[in-house]
Amino acid sequence: MEAIFNDLYKKYHYELFNFLFYMVQSKEQAEDLVQEVYIRVLKSYQHFKGESSEKTWLIAIARNVAIDFFRKQKGLNQRMINKVEMIDLPIRDESPLPEEMVFQSEDKKLMYHCLEKCTLDQKSVIILRYIQELSILETAQVLGWKESKVKTTQHRAIKQLKVYMNEKLRQDKAS
Repeated sequence: MEAIFNDLYKKYHYELFNFLFYMVQSKEQAEDLVQEVYIRVLKSYQHFKGESSEKTWLIAIARNVAIDFFRKQKGLNQRMINKVEMIDLPIRDESPLPEEMVFQSEDKKLMYHCLEKCTLDQKSVIILRYIQELSILETAQVLGWKESKVKTTQHRAIKQLKVYMNEKLRQDKAS
């Protein structure tokens, strides 16, 4: 079991950390949540049936850990994080460390800021599709949804994210 755990850690630790970082917007909290993911993996690996890839299974666990975190914070309905699709530019993380976000373009900073206003489902889809670069099928597997729901949520999220970004730009110009 130790060898399997070490292999999973080496392959997916960075992706899990990035996913959780974008969900909770805190490096320290993401590090804590990654540890919770691995605790759950150790407790449940014997139940992994291989019906999805290890990566989608791990990200699904990470998403559930994030949801539990939000519920503990303020209640899920109060801490909804609307995040879906991106603006016309393909938003990719290109694997920068969270600290490197300081050096990202203003457009990306604006997008990440506005992503916090999206619903949890929208945020999840945006992160999975554009930052984690999962396919529609993989995203559906992680979320436990049909592919059509992923596509619909992605479309609505992109549309909503654009609205939030335009509102923020207007506010900034008025200031």
